[in-house]
Amino acid sequence: MEVILLPTAADVARIAATQIASLVSAHPEATIGLATGSSPQGVYADLRRRVDTGEVSFARARGFALDEYVGLASDDPQSYRTTIDRDVVRPLGFDPARVQVPDGTATDLEAAAETYETAIATAGGIDVQILGIGANGHIGFNEPTSSFASRTRVKTLAPQTRTDNARFFPQGQEVPMHCLTQGLGTILDARRLLLVAQGPRKAAAIAAAVEGPLTAFVPGSALQLHRHATVIVDETAASELQLIDYYRHTAANKPEWQRIEPGGLA
Repeated sequence: MEVILLPTAADVARIAATQIASLVSAHPEATIGLATGSSPQGVYADLRRRVDTGEVSFARARGFALDEYVGLASDDPQSYRTTIDRDVVRPLGFDPARVQVPDGTATDLEAAAETYETAIATAGGIDVQILGIGANGHIGFNEPTSSFASRTRVKTLAPQTRTDNARFFPQGQEVPMHCLTQGLGTILDARRLLLVAQGPRKAAAIAAAVEGPLTAFVPGSALQLHRHATVIVDETAASELQLIDYYRHTAANKPEWQRIEPGGLA
């Protein structure tokens, strides 16, 4: 696992976007795993700037969303299908037909989950999966005690997750109780993992995922099993890391060809 410490949230967004843009420029038909929530919003905004200046094009890229609420209509403003379309597909110029989201309105949710797994496999797998992390250590909607071998499935959201996500919903509208999410096993199948986190509320989760024991109690710790996982955090999100000086030391003494700028994931 590579841990990259940066001064500000804007720096996190810029460096993560550099990584993704580098991959897509080298491989225009790359498949991107798309996270929602607040953590990746700066990354998408920075990528839009690069699209607008002609630095990169996502017209031939493919996307798979990490998760979706169960029971929200696909055109509900809070559904992840709507969110992905608004924040990623249209701003970045993806072909909508090449971006898929789990079907949280399906009558048979187990079948919908299997269909989603098949679609990812048929596409050749995910080249880089963008991730955020919840305050309780969840990635995707894989709540604590999720199996590291889990695949796309229905999950019951933890009370803390529903409380944290309530800010995205209008007053009076409840956060759904259930979701369809890629499993930890599905996420670990991606060729690259790119987790971004900003702010002090994520500090404990980052410390547990990066430096704590490998445990289903902290789903984010599954990144320790991946051979190409990169964690990009600002100073406040990194504030509880015990080896913070070591991460700074390794960044300062990398060989030129390993440095994060101007290189990337290609």
